[in-house]
Amino acid sequence: MRKATAATENGDPKEGEGGGSPSQLIDSRIEELGDWRGDMLSRVRTLIRQGDPEVVEEWKWRGVPVWSHDGIICTGETYKTVVKMTFAKGASLEDPSGLFNASLEGNTRRAIDFEEGARIDEGALKALIRAAVALNASVRAAARARSRKSPKGI
Repeated sequence: MRKATAATENGDPKEGEGGGSPSQLIDSRIEELGDWRGDMLSRVRTLIRQGDPEVVEEWKWRGVPVWSHDGIICTGETYKTVVKMTFAKGASLEDPSGLFNASLEGNTRRAIDFEEGARIDEGALKALIRAAVALNASVRAAARARSRKSPKGI
């Protein structure tokens, strides 16, 4: 797994001050939660890494774990009653196992809310991670192709 070297993708030093690398900040969040939410966030993180060994961990928006590969794959937010895994381009992803159970009304994002004691379909989640990476890669490749076709200076 590649690790982000800056505190955030945009390099905002305030978000990383005194906290270390994004991976260390995520470790700290898991530890500070100290309950089922920390365990769930840790499990989700492990499955993300297994689904995409090249994933980059980031820490954005003053405390949100983010996993990226050619763009944001997903975030891992923790609330009182759920750990929410939000896929940045989830509405564009096939979800044959029906993992998405939140943020279903939007045109872009989709989320999975994990409640205490929830079972994770590990195979389906890793497949969703790989599909998100493939989508990000295809969007990036299409953007590169467009930029090569357009004349310079326009």
